[in-house]
Amino acid sequence: MEQRTGSQKSEVILKVFIYVALITLAVLIIVPVAWVFLASVKENSEFYGNPWTMPLGFYWQNFVDAWNSAQMGSYMLNSAIVTALALAILLIVALPASYCLARFRFKGRGFVRTSFMAGLFINMNYIVVPIYLMLKDGDDFLKGVFGGGFLLNNMFVLAVVYAATALPFTIYLLSGYFATLPHDFEEAAYIDGAGYSRTMVSIIFPLAQPSIITVILFNFLAFWNEYIVSMTLLSSARGARTLPVGLLNLMQAQQGRAEFGTLYAGLVIVMLPTLILYIMVQRKLTQGMTLGGVKG
Repeated sequence: MEQRTGSQKSEVILKVFIYVALITLAVLIIVPVAWVFLASVKENSEFYGNPWTMPLGFYWQNFVDAWNSAQMGSYMLNSAIVTALALAILLIVALPASYCLARFRFKGRGFVRTSFMAGLFINMNYIVVPIYLMLKDGDDFLKGVFGGGFLLNNMFVLAVVYAATALPFTIYLLSGYFATLPHDFEEAAYIDGAGYSRTMVSIIFPLAQPSIITVILFNFLAFWNEYIVSMTLLSSARGARTLPVGLLNLMQAQQGRAEFGTLYAGLVIVMLPTLILYIMVQRKLTQGMTLGGVKG
C-alpha cells in the first residue's frame, strides 16, 4: 500500500513538472510573438514609453509602408516562387527515390542509402562557400563559351540548391515511413494490373500523406526562412532577393530612421505565412512525426 502511494506521488510530481515546463515553454514562445504583433500596429511615438503598454490604436500604415516602401511585397513573391520551385523539385526527386529505397532490393542499394544518410550530417551553411565557388566557375565557363552565365543570381538555381541540400532528411523520413506500410496494398494493385508507377502514385503516396505533409512543412519553413545561401547566391540581384534578405535590409534601414513600427510590421509579414500553414496542417504534422521514421 505504501509503495502504491509513493508511486502515485511520484506520478503527480512528474505530471506537475511536465505541465510547468510546458507552460513555461509556451509563455517563452507566445509572449515574444504576441509582442511583435502588438508592436507592429503601434505608432513610432508609442515606442519611447513603456514597451509593454498596449497600442493606443491600430496603425495599419506600418504594413502599407513595409509592403510598398520597403518592397516586402516583392521580396515575399520571390520567396514564394523559390520555395514553391524548391518543394516541387524536392518532391519529384525524393518521393520515387524514397519509395525505391524502402520497397525494392537492388544491387548498390546499401551504398545509395548510406550516401543519402551521410548527408544528414552536413550543414548547408558550412558548404555555401564551395557551392558559390562551383557556380562561379560554371558561370565563368559559360561566359567564355556563350558570352553570359546564369548560375548565379538565378532564383531557379537557388531552388535547385535548396532541394538538393534537403534531400537527405526528406529521403530518410519518407523511406522510413514507406517501409512501415504492408506489402498487401501493392500485391493487390499488381493483381489488378497496375504497374510500379501507377501503384506508387495511386496507392502508396495517398497512404503516406501524413509523412509527405510533414516533409513539406519542415522544408517550407527551412526554405522560407533561409538567409545565408540566398544572400550568397543572389548577392548581385536586387530584384530577386528573398524575404529574409529583404527583412535584414529593412531592419538596417528602419533602425537608422527610427521607424520601429514598419520594422515590426515586416517581421509579422515574414512570420504570418508560416503560422497560417502550421495551423492548417498541425494534425497531419503530428501524425507524420509519430508514424514516420519508425524503421528503415
